[in-house]
Amino acid sequence: MRYGLDDKPKLSDMIIFGLQWLAVTIPFILIMGKVVGVMDGDYISYIQKLFLVLGFLILLQIFRGHKLPLIMGPAAVILVAILTSSHQGMGAINSSVLIGGLVLAILAASGLFNYLKKLFTPRVIIVILMLISFTLLPTIISLISVSGPVTAIDNFLFSLGFVVVLLAAHALLKGIWKSTLTLSALFIGTLVYYLIFGFTGFTDMNLARVGLPHSLTGSLAVPDVGVLAAFLVSFFALAVNDLASIESVGTILNADEMEKRVKNGITITGLGNVFSGIMGVMGSVNYSISPGLIAATGVASRYTFIPAAIGLIILSLSPMAIGIMSSIPSPVIGVIFLYILTAQIGASLLLVVEKDGIKTVDHGMIIGLPLILGTAIAFLPSEVASQLPAILRPVLGNGFVMGTLFVLFLEHLLYSKGTISRKNNYKKE
Repeated sequence: MRYGLDDKPKLSDMIIFGLQWLAVTIPFILIMGKVVGVMDGDYISYIQKLFLVLGFLILLQIFRGHKLPLIMGPAAVILVAILTSSHQGMGAINSSVLIGGLVLAILAASGLFNYLKKLFTPRVIIVILMLISFTLLPTIISLISVSGPVTAIDNFLFSLGFVVVLLAAHALLKGIWKSTLTLSALFIGTLVYYLIFGFTGFTDMNLARVGLPHSLTGSLAVPDVGVLAAFLVSFFALAVNDLASIESVGTILNADEMEKRVKNGITITGLGNVFSGIMGVMGSVNYSISPGLIAATGVASRYTFIPAAIGLIILSLSPMAIGIMSSIPSPVIGVIFLYILTAQIGASLLLVVEKDGIKTVDHGMIIGLPLILGTAIAFLPSEVASQLPAILRPVLGNGFVMGTLFVLFLEHLLYSKGTISRKNNYKKE
């Protein structure tokens, strides 16, 4: 390593490597933030607040949280919960993010989270990671086949070609170029799209060069039981993601006091989601993509995240900059989203091999049924979902939540070791 975990690089190196972390972070914020920001009605202000929250959270994590070189960004699992609860309004969604973050922070800070960790078996984690990808497919389909100034079929054909190019770049590029592929794909894909179809993006030149979001707080409303239950299950999955990210980077860097780092890191993540709920933006989580960039650059210093965090805060104060960055065509966002989620499925399959997650047909059932059920529910026609009882709709109509509940039921109850051993004893008798 050129710089270790607690090394302080010289200022020029710190800025250069900080900009690299910033370059990796921005695409995730723009891609997921724009999806929800459009729902919110003022996506420029929404993404401003998202940049602002994440800038401060990164600083908190490197100085008071896990103190590791970890990227933070919007949580895909919370995006799923927001999309399936959109009919309840942003007030109920913001309150649910706030409550979910508070519960997570209390569990982590009190040490109770250690007891819940027993539920996170390899098969449960595999299903959760895959469900995030599969249950976001309807959103991806709507992004790559959107109809407007450009026809749906043209957008779809462009997306197919862009997917092939993106996967080829992933296979051929190495080092820092591969680590920052999402950023370059974002800009190159946007440029090519507008060269082919003409410019249809950012046109509001009246946005202020410098200015705060229109409102620093979001609306809050009492969520119904179903919405809150769906978000709490989603925060359960967010905790799995956060735990895995902190553990993976800590292990690679041989960091000391990992139990303390996990406790503090997840506590800060929970408090960050409370802050996100108050400000009216989606929840955030630590990402597990940092090891690739650390390996490529040989820089593991947590202090290089200071320029990245400051950069996010500065960008959050410019509606004009956010507006320009947000003029990315929907098909480009959809394809990059597809690429990111495909990589997540790859990581899930690798986990199956590393943890020897499937040894019997029963193990395959534990993984397969929740995935099929969750995906089927995600594609339920709206007229069917609307007929579900209103209080249960956010749970029964949420493919991710139902898939997660089923894998827990299968893993820890129906196909638990105790159940299987009793079944075998009964057959012997």
